[in-house]
Amino acid sequence: MQDVLYDEDGSLGVVVETDRGSLPFVLLHGEALVACAAWALGEAGVTQVDLGTGWAALVEAEEPVVLHDPLCPMTPADFIAACVERCAATQAVVVGVRPVTDTLKSVDEDGVVEGTVDRETVRQVTSPIVLPASVVAALEGLPSTDFATLATELAARYPVLTMQAPPEGRRVGDEDDVRVLEALTAR
Repeated sequence: MQDVLYDEDGSLGVVVETDRGSLPFVLLHGEALVACAAWALGEAGVTQVDLGTGWAALVEAEEPVVLHDPLCPMTPADFIAACVERCAATQAVVVGVRPVTDTLKSVDEDGVVEGTVDRETVRQVTSPIVLPASVVAALEGLPSTDFATLATELAARYPVLTMQAPPEGRRVGDEDDVRVLEALTAR
């Protein structure tokens, strides 16, 4: 068993499986994606709570809240811990991101290609999203379970910092992506 990586003042964590269909229960290295994500939280020193835990209880705890996406099941515990540490040090929301490597095109409302989007100006939101206790207290609940939407909504109200997730922290969108991630993380 791996040692706990972060335990300064504590943090609470939730594996957000809402609105993700059945994909969180697909197997990766013989375990459900949701289980892999939960283990990473534990190894990072985050105390996991159920998604059904009332928001008032999270506010009352006065601790950072780590939201972890089971569709980023192999996000390393040390990366999660680093995100929690950065949140604690800056009191900003911290969002895990990955660079976009595909060529992106902008199109008008009729579907006509207008140009190429500079990849340096965009990132894919992955996991985790770490909320400082002050942000948890200011919210009436989680505004969205979609991490990209959530990051945008939080950035409109609070300071948000990004941290580049390692390759194994990539988000999967279907079972083919799970097989690619499984090959990437084979031991």
